[in-house]
Amino acid sequence: MSKKQNKSQKLSAQQKADHIKAAQEREARALQKKEREQKTKQIFTIVVCVILVLALGLPTVGLAVLGG
Repeated sequence: MSKKQNKSQKLSAQQKADHIKAAQEREARALQKKEREQKTKQIFTIVVCVILVLALGLPTVGLAVLGG
């Protein structure tokens, strides 16, 4: 009976180690996903700003050239 208990303790220790490893992997994947989302948001913001600058700047330059 002692061997049986010892084996079940080892198994539960292995299972515990597996659970910890899986949790760490999930946490790492979540962190990577969050970083990707932040980077995508930054790129989107930069693209929108460039489009706004062009949309507001080009007509102004065009009027200055044609009106001058």
